[in-house]
Parts: sequence; structure tokens; C-alpha cells
Amino acid sequence: MSAPGSRVAALATLAEGPAEESEEEEKRWKWNAASKCSLVPSSLLLILRQQHNNCHSNGKFSVNSRLLLGVMACPLCPVSVSSCSSPTHDDDSFPPRISLTDQIPIESSSAQYIVQQYIAATGCTKLYTSLKNSYTMGKLKMLAKDYETPSTVSRNLPRSAEIGSFVLWQFMPDMWSVELVVGCNKVHAGSNGEIVWRQTPWLGSQAAKGPARPLRRAIQGLDPRTTAKMFVEARFVGEKRIREEDCFILKVAASPAALAERNDGSAEVIRHALFGYFSQKSGFLVYVEDSHLTRIEYTGNDAVYWETTIETTIDNYKPVDGVMIAHSGRSVVTVFKFGGQLGMTSTKTRIEETWTIEEIVFNVPGLSMDFFIPPAEVRKGSASGDPPELTSGKFGNGKAWQNSRGKLK
Repeated sequence: MSAPGSRVAALATLAEGPAEESEEEEKRWKWNAASKCSLVPSSLLLILRQQHNNCHSNGKFSVNSRLLLGVMACPLCPVSVSSCSSPTHDDDSFPPRISLTDQIPIESSSAQYIVQQYIAATGCTKLYTSLKNSYTMGKLKMLAKDYETPSTVSRNLPRSAEIGSFVLWQFMPDMWSVELVVGCNKVHAGSNGEIVWRQTPWLGSQAAKGPARPLRRAIQGLDPRTTAKMFVEARFVGEKRIREEDCFILKVAASPAALAERNDGSAEVIRHALFGYFSQKSGFLVYVEDSHLTRIEYTGNDAVYWETTIETTIDNYKPVDGVMIAHSGRSVVTVFKFGGQLGMTSTKTRIEETWTIEEIVFNVPGLSMDFFIPPAEVRKGSASGDPPELTSGKFGNGKAWQNSRGKLK
């Protein structure tokens, strides 16, 4: 969607250090609250307001929160659903028909069958014709667990969990906006169907290169419609037992051409693949695992590689207007850095998040496309599709990353 310039407004950022709330900040808060007050429950506004005030009153700022939010807040899926078969009420090919011809690999037809079972289990077929938008509010806890170097290993780091909350708005078919607050930091990300962008207090606003992709958090049991659209072009790659439950495994991966679109200067995305584990008994998606590898060249140094693995357990499916939605889960992220000078530099950090869903509403009255206009400073292709902490070197070549490590200890 192309938004008129007069309607695009830059989003307010949170101060990194302790500071009194200025008059201008107060105006921004009131504007943001007022603009959505008819849509956001008052309980959530109270939570966000309290967190906002606490960050100014206690004078604390956690670099650890940057690490947690930078990696876990809003990662994207490896593929764009627009490149997959689009399920619409006018498209007779969806739910996908199982084809046993020689032209269709057995891995693909098997995946289509598994997706059909998932659609039936979640009851999301009704969403294809009736769903216009949705609102999801959840609470979460994030914690940096372990940190390893070639010479030291720190297990169960003595840090209290960072408590937070998030709000996810979706406007069909492919617009979304997520606001996530943890500690004294907020991340705001979104997509208008053409551009995916993210805004943090420490890096400002940046746009992801390449086509718009779904938010990974949405496929963690929150959006069966998008999940089905993404996995319809997956490949069946095997079976595995997860938590005493036999599962089918489907794989989706970014193509070499798609990866090349996401390269940015010294950063090269080598691979990005996602595996979905579907219960053979219930048909639900119960486990998601993805792996992302990036190679970054730093001036005067050897290349550094960043491998990020996210493993998510999805629990507690409950009906919402007849559609089965997951209401809790746990993600474990491992960030592995290796390479560097003489190939001797390596670190491994493990981060954990647990989340619960407090409220989900379909077809929110008054929610319009205006909510998904990117910040004014965002321009397509202005940043990498990878976490800016990596490509900008904020955590990559050392100081902020080392500061975070010091905080973690």
C-alpha cells in the first residue's frame, strides 16, 4: 500500500538512559494512546503506561534487554507467503489437493496432506472468507541463560527474568504490526504488505531488504491461516518424537535468489530454513525450529559468522470463535558467533522466552490500514533483512556485545 505522505508520521522512540519525561514525550504518549484507545483494552494500556513510567522513575537501563529484544522480539519467517499458494475463497486449489502424479514429488504431496490435517484440526477454514483483522495481547518473560567462550562457560546466569508484554495487530492478507515492551525497552515492528520495518530505541527505524515476510511470532500457534499458507509449499522431510508425541516434519527454506535479495553490503545471508513439527495425533503445530546463518565482513578482520537457532514449543490450544489458537509456549534461542581473526573467536549465548496469551479478538471494529503505515524515515532497502545488531556491528565486533556479556555475568 502506498500511503500519502501527509499521513506518514515518525514513531516515537524511548530514551536509552535515565531521563525525565519531557513535555514532547508526554504528548507522544497521549497521541499514541488516544489513537487506539477505542481498540486497546484499558488493562493493556495500564500495563504499558506503568512500564513506561517505571523506566523513567527508576533510572535503570539494561543492555541485556537490548540483546534479548534484538534477537527474540520480532524475527521473520524465511519465506514470503505471497510466493506460496494463496488460500482465498475463490481459489479451488486451497485447501491443497493431494496429487499422486509423477510430476509432484512425494515430499510435496505428503506436505499438502499434512497441511490439510492442520487446517481441519484448527478449524481455520472459516477464516479464509470471514477474517478481516485480528488483535492479540500476550505477556512474556525473557532471560539470558548461558554464555560460552573458548575459555569460559557460564551456566544459568544470575539474572532475573525481564518481564514484558506484546500486542500484535494483523490486517488481512499480509499487514501486521507488533509492539513489544520488555524492561525499559520497546521494539515496534510491522509490515504494510510491501515493506517490513523495525524500530528500536538504540538503532532507530530500519527496513528489511527483500519481499515482505510473516512475523515468526504469528506462526507460533497464533495465526493458523498464515501458517497454512506458508507450509503449503513445504517439503515433508521425516518424522520425530517431540515430548512423547509423534510428529511429521515439514521444511520451508529461502531460495538462493531470495537470500541474495537480503544481502546488504558486508553481510551475506547464507541460509535460512524453518522446520514445523505437526502432531500425528492432533494435527496441531506443536514445535517450530529454524536456523539462520549470516556471514559478515569487518574491515581489517577475517569474516565472522553468526548462526541463530530458535526452538519453540507450542502449547495449550484453545478455541477462539471456533478456531484453535495456542495460548502459551516457550522459545530457546542460541546465538553462535564464530570465525574472526585466525578463526579463534567464538561465543555462544542461550536465551529463553516463555509467553502466554491473554486475549485474542477477530474482526476488531475500527482497525484500518492506517495503523500499518511505516515510520516516515523508513525507506525500502535501507537496512538488511538480518537483525541490525549483527549487520551494524552493534553486537558483532564487540563493544556493545561485550558490554552485554559483562551485564550478563
